[in-house]
Amino acid sequence: MTLLNVNPTRMELMNLKRRLTNASRGHKLLKDKQDGLMKTFMEIIRQTRDLRVLTEKKLGNIFDSFTISSAMMYPEMLRLALESSQAETALSVQTKNVMGVRVPQFELEKKGEIIAYGFAHTSGELEYSLNSLSDSFTELLRLAEMEKTAEALALEIEKTRRRVNALEHRMIPDLKDTIKFIQMKLDESARSSVIQIMQLKARLETEGV
Repeated sequence: MTLLNVNPTRMELMNLKRRLTNASRGHKLLKDKQDGLMKTFMEIIRQTRDLRVLTEKKLGNIFDSFTISSAMMYPEMLRLALESSQAETALSVQTKNVMGVRVPQFELEKKGEIIAYGFAHTSGELEYSLNSLSDSFTELLRLAEMEKTAEALALEIEKTRRRVNALEHRMIPDLKDTIKFIQMKLDESARSSVIQIMQLKARLETEGV
């Protein structure tokens, strides 16, 4: 039992009861928040896992196609084809609110054509791999966004969990123990006062006052 360093008075008793009420209400709110964060976090994790599997499979196919095209083309022609790209990309980052947590939101803007070379000395595999890679940028950014969201939610869950545990295992029990102790002290004082009054009355009656 850990008692708070307060005077055992009725005023302190009333103050501690108010603190206990507020602490209990805060504990419930934080526990509800923790449950909501966990539900959202698990859903994000599931979506991230599924998207990662699809993205890795797509990138694997792109790599295979690029490997085939590299084997079919002269290295100089491959280099010229890649350097001819006129594509430009710009990334903007904003934030959004998820369960009270600020998480990033990525927006990708693409300009120009990624394929700006002639087709006489290039392979269809190269065209496929470059177009597929360009299309996969949005999915890669979505994956990064979801992973950062999961990371931010995990940090918030841990912070909320510590606060819930502090209230549940420290503050609320300490308040209850201190309230019980003060109540006991006040009851003892009240009983002592009654006994003193009864003794005084008995003495006065004996003395005939």
